Amino acid sequence: MSLMDVLNSYIARPTDTHQDFDEVAAQVPADALGNGIAEAFRSDRTPDFGQMTASLFGQSDPQQKAGLLAQLAGAIGPGILATIAGGALGRFMQGRTAAVSAPTPESGATQVSDAQVREIAEAARQSDPGVLDRVGAYYAQHPDVVKVLGGTALAIALGQIAQRMKR
Repeated sequence: MSLMDVLNSYIARPTDTHQDFDEVAAQVPADALGNGIAEAFRSDRTPDFGQMTASLFGQSDPQQKAGLLAQLAGAIGPGILATIAGGALGRFMQGRTAAVSAPTPESGATQVSDAQVREIAEAARQSDPGVLDRVGAYYAQHPDVVKVLGGTALAIALGQIAQRMKR
């Protein structure tokens, strides 16, 4: 089955398949995959962004967790960092500047709970709706983790990729 055959099946009738997602993720450009993931975040057929982000966080390794928190922090103003999720994101970002390289697992990402990430993600979405695209692009680099979102989210992502590839 060709790549377009797999993708076309998602235009007409989305299905729940991790195998198709693996196959497509390995073949499409990262920006196409990231856009598909972001579309799944926006869909009214999937859980809210906060819940989906918390699921991704829960299945991520420590380095991926740190990277996700950095994406979310970038969408939230510094004044809000200390006020949400019991200050978890503020503590994570404490002492960091934009000039510092990517966060490391030792920087406290593993001390943040999934529930706190859900709250942080919702605050980030409210502050900057573009965070959905940035988190989608981030997890396009880690497609193995994305499968935790479930079949509906994967089908939506694949449908979006199919629509984009037809253009």
